[in-house]
Amino acid sequence: MKKLYVTMVGLLTAVGAQAQSPAAQPPRDFSQGVHACSQAHQKAARRGPTTTRSHRQKMDRYDVKYYKLDIALENNSRDVRGNVRMSARNLAEPLDSLAFELYSTITIDSVVLNGRRSSGWHRSGNDVTARLPQPVPANTVFDAFIYYHGTSPYDPTGTSNTIGNGLRTASEVSIGGTSFPYNVTFSASQPFISHEWWPCKQVLTDKADSLDVWVTTSSVNKVGSNGVLQRVTPLPGGKSRYEWKHRVKPIAYYLVSVAVAPYTEYVQYANPAGGPQVPIVNYVYNPDFLAFFKDEIDRTAGFLENYSTLVGPYPFAGEKYGHSTAPIGGGLEHQTMTTISVFSFTLTAHELMHQWFGDNVTCASWEDIWLNEGFATYGEYLSAVSKLSPTEGRQYMDFVHANVIYGASEPGGPILGGSVRVADTTDARRIFDSRLSYKKGAALVHMLRYLVNDDAKFFRALRTYQATFSGRTARTRDLQRIFEAEAGRPLQYFFDQWYAGEGVPTFNVRWNQVGPALYLSTTEVASAPAITPFFDTELDYRLTFTDNSTQLVRLRQAQAVSGYTVPVPAGKTVASISVDPDQWVLNAEGTVVRDNSLVLSTAATRATRVAVYPNPCHEGLIVTDLRARALAEITDATGRVVRRQSLETGQPRLTTGSLPAGLYHLRLTYLTGETSLARFVKE
Repeated sequence: MKKLYVTMVGLLTAVGAQAQSPAAQPPRDFSQGVHACSQAHQKAARRGPTTTRSHRQKMDRYDVKYYKLDIALENNSRDVRGNVRMSARNLAEPLDSLAFELYSTITIDSVVLNGRRSSGWHRSGNDVTARLPQPVPANTVFDAFIYYHGTSPYDPTGTSNTIGNGLRTASEVSIGGTSFPYNVTFSASQPFISHEWWPCKQVLTDKADSLDVWVTTSSVNKVGSNGVLQRVTPLPGGKSRYEWKHRVKPIAYYLVSVAVAPYTEYVQYANPAGGPQVPIVNYVYNPDFLAFFKDEIDRTAGFLENYSTLVGPYPFAGEKYGHSTAPIGGGLEHQTMTTISVFSFTLTAHELMHQWFGDNVTCASWEDIWLNEGFATYGEYLSAVSKLSPTEGRQYMDFVHANVIYGASEPGGPILGGSVRVADTTDARRIFDSRLSYKKGAALVHMLRYLVNDDAKFFRALRTYQATFSGRTARTRDLQRIFEAEAGRPLQYFFDQWYAGEGVPTFNVRWNQVGPALYLSTTEVASAPAITPFFDTELDYRLTFTDNSTQLVRLRQAQAVSGYTVPVPAGKTVASISVDPDQWVLNAEGTVVRDNSLVLSTAATRATRVAVYPNPCHEGLIVTDLRARALAEITDATGRVVRRQSLETGQPRLTTGSLPAGLYHLRLTYLTGETSLARFVKE
């Protein structure tokens, strides 16, 4: 993994004032935040979930309220021993068995429910079903203690599809190409491998209301975890027990974390406007590491203050934020205490944004991971704009767009496909695809901001999302409804195109000025027409005049070929036109040419007629003598586009079975910009 470490200068101002970010040379390797986070998540799970549907149904019979992990760990071993207490509420029916998940090679010593020992349990792979000494009545809270010991599985090559790495240990750390001996044990449980080191219920929508994590270890170590450290209890034999308590918000199973090492502790404070002071507790390798990265670590407070203003108060302000360092190859956004390999501008900003998007509000399905990763990536952009400069922010978004479209940091090459929506939620590599889930997700957020066309509304929508689903889970449709309320119109078409759809548009523009009128003809070409034949979007055009003054015009591309007549200010002559100059819309590089013959006329005079059959039709309509690939648009009697479909010369058939009976108009738009028209009746 490519890493670029940027040395920063400057320190935080005194506690009590708003923290200021250190002055900096801008980070040139914009890939580090997204790439490192993506790599860390992919390394955390080389295989899919193993729970069967029937076992999931058994686990759905209860609602987890509380977990307490009371375990023993060392910084040089993946051995784990102890117990997990689960408090849960039984739901609709009496519960005669308790279903949970624990890795198949880890030994269960006993299961105790409400003070009575289970007579036995059945294990099928990683699924465990324990018999209960007596049924738990419906709507009743019960306590289960699961005592266990074993060694968490680990694949040092990172290539196995059968062994995970939910708990890891390392004996050396490499920073900037220099390695030094250091023992550290740490968890990395996303997306579905918490069960490799503690018994649990791995269901995204069932967050535990509260959590305690107690870890006994050698006294030379420190243990980083969730919430607030209540105490460190000395124990015999040179041991200590770190007792962490998390109460301020519910927590998803994969965000429960531990990191064990002889850390150096460094605490700073953030002072978000209108909120309480937030301690930022950092467990780092050693004093030399702290000295090297201190200026980067100190950026965290400014990031937190900025996010609190933009997207809502820090969700865990009653406890803390912090970092535990580990050779994780990036970062994992564990609730209130991220596990991170090194500190860089984009990586630190990315993982912190997850405390809002991913931790406070968690995607309810891995299908919607962009709600976590797309917004965290957008946090990198917001931080670049706020803490570096708008120019650096623009460079970052240019990098994001180029990577989504071409798979590289610069334009060029074939246009790539892929959807933000994750169709296969068992594939960790696809879930954490840096190009689609992270960068295209961030581009989707940026386009939502452009669509709303009002920053006050955009950030209000984000704050509403955070407040509405705080401590809960959400789906894409939940976010969609909030933005529809702010935009004042349906946005299904937008999410069909950019969330579920694939590809990007290219806009080829012809223009001509005749006196005070500027004529524009814009042809949109979709890169994946079989899946997303058309992108209905607004688009900015910057007109540069011969006197070097400019004018920004926003026009809607409502069909594949759109013509516009734009009034030109008196005495002005257009010298050039740039499309989407501020990089709001995800689109590939098109052409802009002056066409002195262009004078827009009505569609009727420019379009030719085309024959279709059968007419009237039922299930399908065939276009006679289709001469080239074209975008077909069917409109009803009100002028509303009811269907778009890409047609090829070898497949000139339109599907019409779902259309209500009535009269329809068909428009075919060719890549040349030419159009053909037809009318037909659906019976």
